[in-house]
Amino acid sequence: QLQLVESGGGLVQPGGSLRLSCSASGFTLDYYAIGWFRQAPGKEREGVSCIRSRRGSTWTADSVKGRFTISRDNAKNTVYLQMNLLKPEDTAVYYCAADHSGLCVAQDEYDYWGQGTQVTVSS
Repeated sequence: QLQLVESGGGLVQPGGSLRLSCSASGFTLDYYAIGWFRQAPGKEREGVSCIRSRRGSTWTADSVKGRFTISRDNAKNTVYLQMNLLKPEDTAVYYCAADHSGLCVAQDEYDYWGQGTQVTVSS
């Protein structure tokens, strides 16, 4: 069974850091583009960052550029989203998704999605 699982969410104070993990079972993440998305209450889901397959290039949304970093650990079949200098407006459910094309595509084109992990930034 092909599955993505996010972990690492939680409650953090403004200015703090979290590292989200996206782990896969049933397939090798290195062959896929992996995107991170988030959805805040009452808002549409938006793209946060993406990494292309096979050590490809990355993309990061302007709203988090300089604070969030996406990376892969192929030995662990995991993609990470390091989030620093967190702000209350980063509060959302964060999802990872995988696309077989290896490219950072529109979110409705991704093949597999995780169940999401909650990130809450609050004092």
